[in-house]
Amino acid sequence: MSLTLFYGVPEGCSFGSIVALEWSGLPYRLCRVQMPEVVSGEDYRHINVVGETPSLLLPDGRLISESMAILNCIGARLIDKGLGFAQGTAEFDRLNQMLAYLNTSFFNAFSALWHTAEHELEPTEKQVLVAYGKAKVEKAHHMLERLLAGRKWLLGDGPGIADAYFTGIARWNEFHKAVDIGLFPAVNELYQRMQQEPAVRFAHAIEHQEKAESIGRFLGEIDLDEALGLLRRAA
Repeated sequence: MSLTLFYGVPEGCSFGSIVALEWSGLPYRLCRVQMPEVVSGEDYRHINVVGETPSLLLPDGRLISESMAILNCIGARLIDKGLGFAQGTAEFDRLNQMLAYLNTSFFNAFSALWHTAEHELEPTEKQVLVAYGKAKVEKAHHMLERLLAGRKWLLGDGPGIADAYFTGIARWNEFHKAVDIGLFPAVNELYQRMQQEPAVRFAHAIEHQEKAESIGRFLGEIDLDEALGLLRRAA
């Protein structure tokens, strides 16, 4: 059984994991999970008890959830490619630190804005939350600008797992129109540079159900019922 990633749409944070799998050269499949309908259903709870994406089904039948854990799991298989690092090394610590920042501060900065987009609110309440959310997103972009410190990539001399995860979150700014990303030149340049990556273009195409050209070993998509069958057989 190959790796199977359960990815959420629309605009899921699973995006970075798809990019990482494309870079990995590992054979993998994808299972599309519509949010919020399917992801909160009882069938998907067999995959992820908290009803969130992404989740990763390993060849031995184990399941991993949470983006940070999944990216580290993929990265552990990419040490020879320079995209992952051995635990205990300085490089691993830096990667873990960057993923932790993206997973908490950067991701969380958009929470209030997503809440206003997904819930019916009183006009005054919505106005307050939007202002609060935009301030958090602006603060997170300022911090990322400082973390980049003139570098082209978040870590190392080329695109890596942290950049993949960053890209999946940073695109939310286009949806919410929270900040003018042009005011953050290093962040903007990183984001635009990542859009030219074939793996990123592939992930965009997959999400929008367009023709997708894999640079990796993508084996195709399966539906949730088929994935649950694989899980039962692996048990």
